[in-house]
Amino acid sequence: MTLDRAQGLAESARALSAGEVTSRLLVEQTLARIAATQDTLNAFRIVRTEAALAEAEAADRELAAGVRKPLLGVPVAVKDDMDVAGEPTAFGCAGTHPAVAADGEAVRRLRAAGAVIVGKTNTCELGQWPFTEGPAFGATRNPWNTEHTPGGSSGGSAAAVAAGLVPAALGSDGAGSVRIPASWTHLVGVKPQRGRISTWPRGESFQGITVNGTLARTVADAALLLDAASGNHDLDPHRPPAIDASAAVGRDPGRLRIALSLTPPFTAVSARLAPEVRVRVVELAARLADLGHEVEEADPPYGRIGLTFVPRATAGIAEWVAEAPFPDLLDPRTRGAARLGRLLAGAPLRAARRAEEVLHRRIGAFFTSYDVVLAPTTATPPPRIGAMMHLGGFATDRAIIAACPYAWPWNVLGWPGVNVPAGFTPAGLPVGAQLLGPAHSEPLLLSLAAQLEAELRWHESRPPETATAETPAV
Repeated sequence: MTLDRAQGLAESARALSAGEVTSRLLVEQTLARIAATQDTLNAFRIVRTEAALAEAEAADRELAAGVRKPLLGVPVAVKDDMDVAGEPTAFGCAGTHPAVAADGEAVRRLRAAGAVIVGKTNTCELGQWPFTEGPAFGATRNPWNTEHTPGGSSGGSAAAVAAGLVPAALGSDGAGSVRIPASWTHLVGVKPQRGRISTWPRGESFQGITVNGTLARTVADAALLLDAASGNHDLDPHRPPAIDASAAVGRDPGRLRIALSLTPPFTAVSARLAPEVRVRVVELAARLADLGHEVEEADPPYGRIGLTFVPRATAGIAEWVAEAPFPDLLDPRTRGAARLGRLLAGAPLRAARRAEEVLHRRIGAFFTSYDVVLAPTTATPPPRIGAMMHLGGFATDRAIIAACPYAWPWNVLGWPGVNVPAGFTPAGLPVGAQLLGPAHSEPLLLSLAAQLEAELRWHESRPPETATAETPAV
């Protein structure tokens, strides 16, 4: 295994189990790749050098003793909104944050599967925006073109996986924050069913719209990490029935009825699908038809679903801001969103939560006619670094809606979605498409994504190695 790029998650686990490589070597190579790119990509907020090497040596002792676990000794990364014992959880915010005492449930389960947590990846402030920039840590850059953002808010995880620093990583998705950066970095990004991967110590993150998910270069690796991280804390309010994501990857999805949905859901301001994104998504629809699926244009009956999203999102921001140790250092846009969240936290929030059941029935009925929705993940290719960083609050909201109007409805619904790479713009920037399904449909979505991957071989495309050394992170 070479220093320049990480091997896949499943391949690393297999090589470790077979004794072809040690965990210490894999972790040393991972740390070297991170160090070599931190000045350019800036994917990590925290690198656990000493702790990760110690954990690797412990994994090697277990391997030598015949112990076998799904990810024993494999290096992975997690987003810096997840608690890792002994490390701070800054969640993109400035200031010196205290170390937390215990792992969050998702991290605990990764450790139980044997994974070595090499570090915590950058995210924008409280995960609000589809870019990963801020005064606390600078700008995280896209390995495909360092003049552009990898997206957000799981941009650090996406950049780390796309550049081959780690084979896979956890992110979180509250309005597309796994799927959007996966789209803009040519990755598979899985937003699972609400509760599939615990968000504990918060039973409901951002009033239930945020879930933890996985980023990887292949469907099999994304599914393997999903299986390893899945499960619940005893006090979790959402406990979906267990699935075997990895088994679904090798399963024939059958002949499916697929709705191609190109119309953005209801938003307060207009959004337009960029032609260079539209053509790639339509080409993907044609590939699905060639594979034997029935594809036709149809849009889910979203209605005014956006009215239910805003109270939940802003109330969630207000909850985090109330706990922030350095509120004066927060972005003015964050403080403005928190003020709105406090205003909406009463009757509007209760009404938004009640509306979810109505939406489940109405949009669920759509799935009596279709099995899967295919939609753009974003309306535009990845913006340039800094394009949204210094805008005011309303201008930022307009820019976000213009770029990313497609992902957030599935956060309101709590249902699964999978970003798959759809190709590249004429300028060489990655774009993606979402496979969206009803409740508990991860196995179907993963089997369909794997069928597409076998046809398109997107995992064979890698960003140019020179891209990581062209532009400093500032």
